Amino acid sequence: DEKTKELLAIAIAIAIAARCDGCIAFHVKAGIKYGMSRDELCETIAMAVYMGGGPSMIYGAQTLEAFDQFSAT
Repeated sequence: DEKTKELLAIAIAIAIAARCDGCIAFHVKAGIKYGMSRDELCETIAMAVYMGGGPSMIYGAQTLEAFDQFSAT
């Protein structure tokens, strides 16, 4: 539902902004479990980069890589 999507997006965006590798892994795995699409994740990453600047871009790329790796298993 929308509430869950919003809460999950916030969790991932905060993980990116906080530059927390473990948080990113945890929340990306949870997002995949609950049906998060790659496009939804990209929207979240874009907002985190918009708000957090350059450092968030690096962690955003790592977040997308985590999604791809966890989705392949």
